[in-house]
Amino acid sequence: MRSFGPRPTMQHIPHDLHAAIVDLDGTMVDTLGDFEFALNRMLEELELPAMHAAAIARLVGKGSEHLIRSVLAQAGAGERSFGAAWESYQRHYLAINGRHSVVYPGVDGGLAALRGAGLRLVCLTNKPTAFARPLLEAKGLSHHFELVFGGDAFERKKPDPLPLVKACEALGVAPSRTLAIGDSSNDAQAARAAGCPVVLVTYGYNHGEPVRDVPADGFVDSLADLPRWLAGA
Repeated sequence: MRSFGPRPTMQHIPHDLHAAIVDLDGTMVDTLGDFEFALNRMLEELELPAMHAAAIARLVGKGSEHLIRSVLAQAGAGERSFGAAWESYQRHYLAINGRHSVVYPGVDGGLAALRGAGLRLVCLTNKPTAFARPLLEAKGLSHHFELVFGGDAFERKKPDPLPLVKACEALGVAPSRTLAIGDSSNDAQAARAAGCPVVLVTYGYNHGEPVRDVPADGFVDSLADLPRWLAGA
């Protein structure tokens, strides 16, 4: 396992990392177009007003159930609409999964470099597993990951630390030697509670709030920068 040298731009990240847990939406893939399409088809079927992408972006990150309930609340619909909304959303999302999304620049090369440095990679997302795996396949990213865990893989979702703890257990790697990589306060909160160091990308969603206000061990503008920063370049 490679040991990384001094890191003047990172804090509290150990020299001997063994693995990395990587978020999906807003970190590797800009999926806002997929969300906008599926949610607005759902709203159309329920005869509710459409939502703009900017409003949807503030709601992404806490799982599909939370997203749908938040969208329904903003549209003035009650909880009794959730069942029909959930069925409609899943149907439309699965039909277009990945068609309106794009991999962020530097992601593929950054993941390859992390693997080349000896890190084992896990994708951990609040997105349902049935959405996450096909998306990684469609975008040519699945080969980077030893394991993929969706939001339905464990009893609780991020920002609860349980998914990160379970992912570390599945790898047999200590949380303190596992870097969490995400785009939001959800990722940082879960990582802190699980005992993982955490780095956030600056281009994701973060519920519409400035990501640099989130307590994290570092920030990168591209995943392609991360291996260099960790190596102290």
